[in-house]
Amino acid sequence: MTTPIIRLATGSDAHAIAVMSRCLIEVGLRGWSWDPARVTRALRHRDACVIVAQVSHKIEGFAIAEFGETRLHLSLLAVNATHQRSGIGSALVAWLEQSALTAGITEIVLELRANNASAKFFYEALGFTFERTVPHYYSGVETAYKMRKLLKPKISV
Repeated sequence: MTTPIIRLATGSDAHAIAVMSRCLIEVGLRGWSWDPARVTRALRHRDACVIVAQVSHKIEGFAIAEFGETRLHLSLLAVNATHQRSGIGSALVAWLEQSALTAGITEIVLELRANNASAKFFYEALGFTFERTVPHYYSGVETAYKMRKLLKPKISV
């Protein structure tokens, strides 16, 4: 498999990101929360970071995160099914972690659908811990798990 290129997303990526969100994250929920207009707003927001993983000139994964004072909130992360378990998701999270550490951020928080066991295992493998359950988080009907990871700067000798 070709190594993905992780880069900042551009306006021309908004539609592809929104479609991936709808098909891979929001499937089964009412409405379309992360439509192209909302992704475009995130791209323009000064405290947001939208990145994509590109393989052979095609977007195969993405992440959207918001930077706060001391924490990074990972709002969305998805990888196309044909490229899952290839390291793209881990590369996206690693890129965000490094950016967070550079900004002086000490933790990353996220929510995921409680019925998505593979996502929970993925995040646990990356060092995230389960914090709590939030009933009715998604579209007022589906439960979320809140997870968190404390970041520690790597000390070089």
